[in-house]
Amino acid sequence: MSELTLTVMRLGFLAVLWLFVIVAVQVIRSDLFGTRVTQRGARRTAEARPQQQRQQAAPPQQRAQGGSGRQRRGAPTKLVVSEGSLTGTTVALQGQTISLGRAHDSTIVLDDDYASSRHARIYPDHDGKWIVEDLGSTNGTYLDRTRLTTPTPIPLGAPIRIGKTVIELRK
Repeated sequence: MSELTLTVMRLGFLAVLWLFVIVAVQVIRSDLFGTRVTQRGARRTAEARPQQQRQQAAPPQQRAQGGSGRQRRGAPTKLVVSEGSLTGTTVALQGQTISLGRAHDSTIVLDDDYASSRHARIYPDHDGKWIVEDLGSTNGTYLDRTRLTTPTPIPLGAPIRIGKTVIELRK
């Protein structure tokens, strides 16, 4: 084997070794600090404009209840995990969609064999109510022991069961 071939093989092996080290460091970093979730700005701004126009046309009482940042009186302010491996975990409700599942980029990552990677989502509607939607999971999402087939409003304190995990909306 020529000296040039041997040198090229050594450099190739060194490059593959460094690539492995860099990927391993990135995996460890994402495990320690989490992954950065970027929001798609173009779609959000397009959705925000018609909502702002509707709010400006609405009377002041309705604007206070709508998505202007204020909460309605008696509206839930947090999502609490009451059963499962994440018991005690609390997520503040700030008008954004909350994703549930085993995927690492979910808002609440469920370490549950009965949860799908993209299991369900919880989002606010235009009336200030919170809606739970099953995203085609294998084992289903249950609201008060009823399996969900369509997006359903969540009553305050009603248990949402995903596998062994139970989640509730609370004030």
